[in-house]
Amino acid sequence: MAGTVSWDALRDLAGFRAEKGVALSFYLDLDPGTTAPAAARVGSLLSDAARQLDRSDLTHDQRKGLKTDVERIRRYFQEELVRDGAHGLALFASELDNLWRPLALTESVADAVKVNSELYLTPLVPLVGRGEGALVAVVGRERGEIYRLHGGKLERLADRSEEAPGQHDQGGWSQARFQRHIEHLVQEHLQRVADELDRRVRRRSERIVVVSTEETRAAFDDMISKAVRDAVVGWTTAEAHAGPPELLAVATPVLEAWRARAEEQAVERWREEAGRHGRATSGWETTLEAASDGRVELLLYRNGVQRSAWRCPGCGRLAARDGACPLDGTRMERTDEGLDLAVHQTLSNGGTVWAVTTRPDLDPVEGIGALLRY
Repeated sequence: MAGTVSWDALRDLAGFRAEKGVALSFYLDLDPGTTAPAAARVGSLLSDAARQLDRSDLTHDQRKGLKTDVERIRRYFQEELVRDGAHGLALFASELDNLWRPLALTESVADAVKVNSELYLTPLVPLVGRGEGALVAVVGRERGEIYRLHGGKLERLADRSEEAPGQHDQGGWSQARFQRHIEHLVQEHLQRVADELDRRVRRRSERIVVVSTEETRAAFDDMISKAVRDAVVGWTTAEAHAGPPELLAVATPVLEAWRARAEEQAVERWREEAGRHGRATSGWETTLEAASDGRVELLLYRNGVQRSAWRCPGCGRLAARDGACPLDGTRMERTDEGLDLAVHQTLSNGGTVWAVTTRPDLDPVEGIGALLRY
């Protein structure tokens, strides 16, 4: 089943470094709207990877391992790939280092193939946090369902729906007394749903979209705990008997709006810190230096930006220009993947990364900056 990537998974991938072989990173756009057939693009990408076999810096065993990885990817695409809900594929392989990790993705990615000692991770950064794992709570006078967004679909976690008494249950009660009884039962039902959400939020950090009528929202909002209220990223409405596909359709815009707000807040924090020369960097030189020092809390870059950088082959330190490593004096080596190295350094040291897609604030500073821990 297709899914997205969490920060923990991305940090795990960032920690990989090929010790015996080389790491092959393979990306394929599976969106149905893609013009060229996937099979032809796979062949072209794997041909690019196979050309790396001629590299003079590879040993005989590394060439053999890379050739095995190329053929295994070809077979995987032909015989094993399940496209259910998948719009993109990321696959990481290193035969000699026992790495084989295919990831079917709910979002499309640009075709790419890289062969290096580390994994190419930048295409995954914009996909993190795009709703995967969020809860969708459907709350009504009788309905109380909680879903989790996983692999582009809503999976039901809990059903606290309860049927309220109907008019035929009135018996000898007066209408007013019976109505008060029904309202009391509805309030108890809403509280049980609120308590269920509270248990789940306290068990693990969640983002929540609540689907309800305006009338139910007013009552339910008074019942939820502070932890749940802090986790709610938005409210929306749906038809009374909406199923998972319809619920996902109304929840998705709410999650996208939350993501846009989060991006705006991150950029504003950076602008404020950079403006007063606080804990922030602007541009490649200071950002690469801070990433090498493990000081980056949040790396921000304009989606699509790229430039070359230099890396020390001994300690891995990064720099924006050629020269000797300031730590060990080793001559630094040029690489075209400056952004990906900055992403690796940030993730490996526990930071997070944000690909800015909606604001031009980073354009005047070479498209990159960072918020720092110190």
